[in-house]
Parts: sequence; structure tokens; C-alpha cells
Amino acid sequence: MMDNNSNIDSRLKEIKQSFRLQMNGVAAQSMRDKGLDYHVNWGVSLPALKAKAAEIGKDYDLALALWKDNVRECKILATLIMPPAEILPEVVDIWMEQTDNVEIAEQASLNLYQHLPFAAEKAYRWIASESELYQICGYHVLSRLFMRGQEPNERGANEFIDQALAAIQGDSVVLKKAAWSSVLRFADLGDGFRQMAQKAMKSIGVDL
Repeated sequence: MMDNNSNIDSRLKEIKQSFRLQMNGVAAQSMRDKGLDYHVNWGVSLPALKAKAAEIGKDYDLALALWKDNVRECKILATLIMPPAEILPEVVDIWMEQTDNVEIAEQASLNLYQHLPFAAEKAYRWIASESELYQICGYHVLSRLFMRGQEPNERGANEFIDQALAAIQGDSVVLKKAAWSSVLRFADLGDGFRQMAQKAMKSIGVDL
């Protein structure tokens, strides 16, 4: 009978073998051309990764093992199978520190971070970070929370608008897009939020 570590190792090996069989060199090269520089990247499509995640189901230990493997497909699969209710805030912090490109930041936000019990707390902290990737994660998470009707309190709303204004006026196109999308979702929360967003955007010469 295999112990848990041996079992995880054998499952990792099987998963990576399945990715190799789906290798798409053209897609991998296209990502490299766009600046997504991974240690290993087989160019497997997101729908294929989601199908693999559905086949596996939620699995905390396997998700941790996948994340540690410095492979694009393993990291994205980790965000898909990690149970949001089980991952600790400290582990999320480690994953954020180890996130070094926009694709992983976006996938982690959409697949996992938006579903965390402490999602809002992390997101507000991230949008105030000096790190562009942290900010991108924060805005993606807040967009999803706003879409689900989760309203910030007055302090949170003011903090969000202040940070979003700075991001929208910055130089990063990816960050601008994430911040702008979240402002639109914020405005959809109701008349008071829309008026607040419109006033803020007008202050920098932007129509909402």
C-alpha cells in the first residue's frame, strides 16, 4: 500500500504525462512571444485543463504538490482543484509571492481567490500593494465579488475608488483594464455606487 506522498507523486507523474500528450508547441511559443516565460510550458488549452480538473475533483494535497511544480499547466490546475474553504490565508500569501506572470495571476483570481471566505480582505490589501500582479489579482477578485452583489462599506468603497483611479491613470495596460472592469462592476451595484464612480472618473476626464 502506497503512503500519501508516494500516491501524490504517482498522480503528479500521470497528470504531467497527460499534459505532454496534449503538447501544443505553437501555443507555447505564442505565449513566450507575449512575454509569458515559464520554466516548462506545454501549451495545453484552458478548456483541457478545466476538463482535467473536473475529472480530478477538489484535492488539497494534490493542489499543493501541483503548485510546487514549476510548470504552467500544473500551476493552473492547482488553482482549479484547490478547495477554497481549505486553503489558509498564509498559503494564499505564499502562492501570491510565487506568482510571476499575468496569466497565473488571472487564473488564480478567477479559479480560486474569488471564492475564498476571506476574498474581500485579501483583494483590498492587494489593490493597495506596489506590485502590479497583486493589484491585478485584487481587481479581478473585486470584479467578481461586485458581480455577485457584494457591496463594500463606505470605507471600502472610498479606498477602492482611490486605488482604481491611480491604476487607471498608470502605465500598465493590463492593470488599467482590470481596474476599469472592476469600476464598471462597482457602478452596477446601485445608484449610489454609480454616482460615486461617475464623479471619480469625471475628476480624471473619463466618462463612465
